[in-house]
Amino acid sequence: MRVLVTGAAGFIGSALTERLAARGDRVLGIDNLVPYYDPALKEARLARVAQAAGDAFAFRHCDFADLDALSATVEGEDFDRIVHLGAQPGVRYSLENPHAYVRANVMGHLNLLELARARRTEHMVYASSSSVYGGNDKVPFSVEDRVDHPYSLYAATKKSDELMSETYAHLYRLPQTGLRFFTVYGPWGRPDMMPWIFTGKILNGEPIPVFNHGEMSRDFTYIDDIVTGIVACLDAPPKDDGSAKPGGSVAPHALYNIGNNRPERLMDVITILEEACGRKAELEMLPMQQGDVPRTYADIDALARDHGYAPTTPAAEGFPRFVDWYREYHGLH
Repeated sequence: MRVLVTGAAGFIGSALTERLAARGDRVLGIDNLVPYYDPALKEARLARVAQAAGDAFAFRHCDFADLDALSATVEGEDFDRIVHLGAQPGVRYSLENPHAYVRANVMGHLNLLELARARRTEHMVYASSSSVYGGNDKVPFSVEDRVDHPYSLYAATKKSDELMSETYAHLYRLPQTGLRFFTVYGPWGRPDMMPWIFTGKILNGEPIPVFNHGEMSRDFTYIDDIVTGIVACLDAPPKDDGSAKPGGSVAPHALYNIGNNRPERLMDVITILEEACGRKAELEMLPMQQGDVPRTYADIDALARDHGYAPTTPAAEGFPRFVDWYREYHGLH
């Protein structure tokens, strides 16, 4: 296949691109390398992918929220399917810069939908988020649950993406799969996320910020498991047969949770990181951050049933792998 991947310099996008190229697909990757975090990390990911993928990978610097720029970038390029992972991420930053989220996540998503419609794309897989569940008390979180009470603008933009995708599936019969990601981590991960922040501070002997006084749990999902799930979905577009899909659509639009189905207590993960780093953490106990939620827990039954999804990497293995990579990346021995 020829696949267009947005956010190709990102954590998940670069890992997916490498996997697709390794199995023989050709990937056109686009990313605007926005400096939300250090673009040097994004450049390093791209260099790694280019070395591994060779001629199977082509990269274009492009802001897909700019319709003219996107149109010019893909002119003359052929692709069968789209994986739309590019977005402005982060719950906390959405409190500081809300306009960045509406531009990238709402306008950007609309531009990709229009591109897919115009090209009659076979299938578009796109990134949603576990954040859409807000403070859902029912666990595990199911795609059949109501998600009308987001706790952050980031979550609201991701819910908006799902609604727009449902509209395009209904009006234009555009096959789509939305994936609600649950706390993805692993080598080459994002510097604004807990594993990176905690590892760096533990190794430097600095206090780590522990929100909600440690009473938090997350369905941490290792990057390799996430990529396996994305590829399985990409290969099997939802059928336009009038049947109800996960999430309730009778159009060719399916929604899935993609997580580990095993929440980990934050304090237990800190213990794993301490052991991997070889030193105790200094804890700074803090109240709950605005916009955050106390727990996430993915019901992955639908993804397991429809696509054979079965995550295999427990936290006790995944986090030490991340610490090993972090040391190597920063030249720490």
